[in-house]
Amino acid sequence: METFLQQLINGLAWGSIYSLIALGYTMVYGVLQLINFAHGDIYMIGAMAGYYLGHALAPARHSFTGFVLVLAGSMLICGVLGFLIERLAYRPVRNAPRLTALITAIGVSLLLEYGGQLF
Repeated sequence: METFLQQLINGLAWGSIYSLIALGYTMVYGVLQLINFAHGDIYMIGAMAGYYLGHALAPARHSFTGFVLVLAGSMLICGVLGFLIERLAYRPVRNAPRLTALITAIGVSLLLEYGGQLF
């Protein structure tokens, strides 16, 4: 019974993560009419930022204040990254053909994936 409950909690946690990512894809496509391939990569950067911020706050990370600082810091990093991507990559190609925006989205995704491997 303990294993069943643990697997139920694991399933709910993973399902929540998947639904959050799917909701983000749906909202971005609904507003911009653009499939943002970098969406999952921004989540990756946020997770990496949380990991490194947690290690930087090593003494305080087991407190509620440390948790809030790590969460706020990773959210800030993801927000700034999203703003920069929109300004530098997506806004210049907003009135271009849809294929240009799609190629730009793939390029930003690859940039984040391979840039994330440096850290």
